[in-house]
Amino acid sequence: MVRQTFSAAILSLAFFATQAQAAEFSLSSPDLHNGGILAGAQVANSFGCSGQNISPALTWSDAPEGTKSFAVSLYDPDAPTGSGFWHWVMFNIPADVTALQAGISPEAGAPAGAVQSRADAGYSGFLGACPPEGQTHTYVFTVTALDTAKLDLDSTASGALIGFMTNAHALAKASISVRYGR
Repeated sequence: MVRQTFSAAILSLAFFATQAQAAEFSLSSPDLHNGGILAGAQVANSFGCSGQNISPALTWSDAPEGTKSFAVSLYDPDAPTGSGFWHWVMFNIPADVTALQAGISPEAGAPAGAVQSRADAGYSGFLGACPPEGQTHTYVFTVTALDTAKLDLDSTASGALIGFMTNAHALAKASISVRYGR
């Protein structure tokens, strides 16, 4: 009995030590700080805002085994639409890519094979924050590890459709949430 208890304790310790060493999928950025305030560089220069509309640099690590591609999104759950607002969606990012440089435009900077959708802005590419005057909104940057190399969608796909397809193929997600008000 003592021997079985001792063996079970050793196995439990080994299991928990392995779990503690396993890293979690994570997202980081030199431009964003989780729980922080969004910088003017990531504020829209349209819809009444006068920011620089620059997509932030993003880096992710420790993707789960079986990851075949990634999707990146910027979502505002506080937008007064009844369904939030998709500011940026990029998908079909190859599995060997673990970072996006700042300032990706519809014409340049995206990884080869990646697709930027029109999302809710009506055009492909990044649209920075611009809440209605007098409001502060949350902006959630998310990278999702996918179990498929390609979502069969194009740049006209809506953020909601891409979100549906991304969730259907998600292995893991990592996010940074920031706030911005005016």
